[in-house]
Amino acid sequence: MGELTYLEALRRGKKEQKKCLLLGRFPYLPVLDEILTQQNILTEQNLGLVHIPLDHVVGTSTKGRTYAFAANFMPILDEQSEFACKWEALADAQLHEGIRDPIKVYEFMNRFYVVEGNKRVSVLKFYGADKIAAYVTRKIPAPSEDLDIKLYYEFMKFNEATGLNTVEFTRLGCANKLLDLVGAEIPWDDRTKEDFRGVHFRFSKAYEQCGGNQLPITVGDALNAFLKVYSYEEVLAMTPQEYSSNVSKCWKEFLVLTEKNRVDLVLDPKEANARKSLFHYLMPSSSKKFTVAFLYPKSAEESNWTYAHDLGRSYLEETFPEQISTICVNHVDAENIEEVLTDVVEKGASIVFEVGVEMMEPSLKFAVEHPEITILNCSLNTPHKNIRTYYARMYEAKFISGMIAGAMAENDRIAYVADYPIYGMIANINAFALGAACVNPRAKVYLDWSTRKDHDLDYFLTMNDIHYVSNQDMIRPINPTREYGLYKYENGEATNIVMPVWNWGIYYEKLIQGILAGTYKSEDEGEAKAINYWWGMSAGVIDLVYSKHVPIGIKRLAEHIEYDISVGDVVPFFGEIRAQDGTIKNNAGEAMRPEDIMKMDYLVENVEGDIPSIDLLNEKAKPIVELKGVEEQKED
Repeated sequence: MGELTYLEALRRGKKEQKKCLLLGRFPYLPVLDEILTQQNILTEQNLGLVHIPLDHVVGTSTKGRTYAFAANFMPILDEQSEFACKWEALADAQLHEGIRDPIKVYEFMNRFYVVEGNKRVSVLKFYGADKIAAYVTRKIPAPSEDLDIKLYYEFMKFNEATGLNTVEFTRLGCANKLLDLVGAEIPWDDRTKEDFRGVHFRFSKAYEQCGGNQLPITVGDALNAFLKVYSYEEVLAMTPQEYSSNVSKCWKEFLVLTEKNRVDLVLDPKEANARKSLFHYLMPSSSKKFTVAFLYPKSAEESNWTYAHDLGRSYLEETFPEQISTICVNHVDAENIEEVLTDVVEKGASIVFEVGVEMMEPSLKFAVEHPEITILNCSLNTPHKNIRTYYARMYEAKFISGMIAGAMAENDRIAYVADYPIYGMIANINAFALGAACVNPRAKVYLDWSTRKDHDLDYFLTMNDIHYVSNQDMIRPINPTREYGLYKYENGEATNIVMPVWNWGIYYEKLIQGILAGTYKSEDEGEAKAINYWWGMSAGVIDLVYSKHVPIGIKRLAEHIEYDISVGDVVPFFGEIRAQDGTIKNNAGEAMRPEDIMKMDYLVENVEGDIPSIDLLNEKAKPIVELKGVEEQKED
């Protein structure tokens, strides 16, 4: 029996060896000693006796045994050899009593290389075993900027918290996100591990049945995306049939993960839409109005942000009173978003605008299960296929505002008051600072955060001897103040200079035109990317209002730059740009890519201040920053 078994194993080994040679790959076992000659090993860690997945056992520690096995660990030595006799004895032992003696291995980058027990591994792989007991010594590479090294360090923390080594990721942050989504106390207890293994097994089966093994992502990546749609409690209770159905519904979410650039930025509305009026698409023969729902995290009376969007909603109703009606819901959050979505759809809404990034992930389940409803979320750099995002390139107006501030600040000092350290905000700050530097190379922008626990603007301005301030972009009539836009603050009074304007009414009009004209749907055909509308001055969704206090010469320059930006002749992020630490972030003579502007996580060299960590922010800011926050990349 053992001899026949070895002959079959030998056949598999020879077949693998030939296949590798034809493909130009190394046909034998990888050797860890040779791999480590290219690596800087920091230290070793003894993990003790661990059950390790056999499919992660990929090679041998030293060169001695590598030529006895093909790359799939099947034997390739002659059936008359002493090696073959020992292999056959182990095969018989596995059939009658099971191989029990642990092997010894080194672990490197979550792959295992055998020190002692190569034949035991070979036999168990032949019989299709899932795991093997092993004494494991981990070889830890030195930290570096290499993505694989960074992912491995995240994996080690995940492994320490869960005891699992079968869940892997290809994107930074996914390991921590999965821990958050499961929500169990760390380290995981035995019950949590058992429950998660069941979830992982059932999801893996459904994912593979749908063709997941053809996608260039790991099961861990896909499971992470799945748990953003369905809660862990829901997933625990799913039957195998429900897994298959729900995995199919989430397929677009998995496809997004396969793209190197996961977000497709649409920088301008399609020209074809602009040539036709909204009225043209609304079938005037029908007496039924087209219903659009707006979901707000706060009321217009409570929030400048909501107030600005509510003006956009009112613009739609006032401009198209016979064709469009709107539904407005305040105080929508993660707890009630599904209930609110169900309610507004029952009331006839077929398009929903979510005016808060915190609504995105809690509404994914509804979007996945109701693809006939068009849902858009006002946020930036949020890669989901089933919900598109929209935002405005406010940094264009901030660049011009910075130019005016730089020209007018007598002592070269300007304050910039930001709120949330999230994607998009950092571009606004940097554009303002670069604009100031364009007209005044001595200009310094002093950064203050209104969401910091210790925020005190009056003290900040006094201590830094600052009189020109860039503050909030929108005020509410219920809370009148002149401390908005760019203003001069002196003797306790603010004098307005220039105000950036968000034209949300125009933005919503053009988005709806695209939806009704069909371009919205056509943008989705044949693509695996998420779509983010990021329009600016060229689309008319960003503007500037100048006061009489802007000197005529400065205003003339500002209006000229505003026109050049709107027609695409000038871009704020152009030429050599350096971060605070002197690192070159953009080369001379080149325009920065929109994707790099969107993902900025650093401040330019003439900014005084930093990007605060979440623990320095007030409680109101933390939920938003946890979702979309950025922190400066610092050396550990």
